[in-house]
Amino acid sequence: MEGLLFITHRTERYDYLQSVEIALEGGCRQIQLRMKDVPAAKVEETALHAKTLCNRYRAALYIDDHVDVCRKVGATGVHLGKQDMPPAEARAVLGNKYVIGGTANTFEDICMLYKQGGVDYIGLGPFRFTATKKNLSPVLGLEGYRTIIKRCRENGIFLPVLAIGGITIADIPGIMQTGVSGIALSSTILNAENPVEETGKIIALTSGKKTANVKI
Repeated sequence: MEGLLFITHRTERYDYLQSVEIALEGGCRQIQLRMKDVPAAKVEETALHAKTLCNRYRAALYIDDHVDVCRKVGATGVHLGKQDMPPAEARAVLGNKYVIGGTANTFEDICMLYKQGGVDYIGLGPFRFTATKKNLSPVLGLEGYRTIIKRCRENGIFLPVLAIGGITIADIPGIMQTGVSGIALSSTILNAENPVEETGKIIALTSGKKTANVKI
């Protein structure tokens, strides 16, 4: 897991599926369907449509929280928060062909996920305050990412880490220099004047290609 992971978000302008299509049109090939406080049946229905869109663009679809939905729709994987099913338990349900991500805020969180097993990547955050998250953990900032990534490497933990939480396009060059594998975001794209174009700019910054020519 590296580069840009787009997380769906419903806004006044776009619904969940429209946000998926925007990210795909902009070149993103990693989509996480996140639908908090929505019944599982509705999540599954939306996930089936999102999977069709992702297939069209040869993109990977990840489901937030819902392990059963991930399995039923044949998604690429699932992302699990701290209050969700433990990754090791999800691995027992899904088997080895699915990608499983876990949420962390501290080095200790990462160690726990690593020791328990089952997790393929870490969503580490928040970078700063974000209104899309409830029960927000303390913000990390650049120094937090540098310190945690350094400690991971010193302890032989090389799981891919995605930065998440209140990230703007101007933050990305600095964050990518901390050692993270990529960025997960939502509002930065959907709130842009031209979301499709914004997605392309972010992909360039997270992939390291032509970053000097990307105007932010």
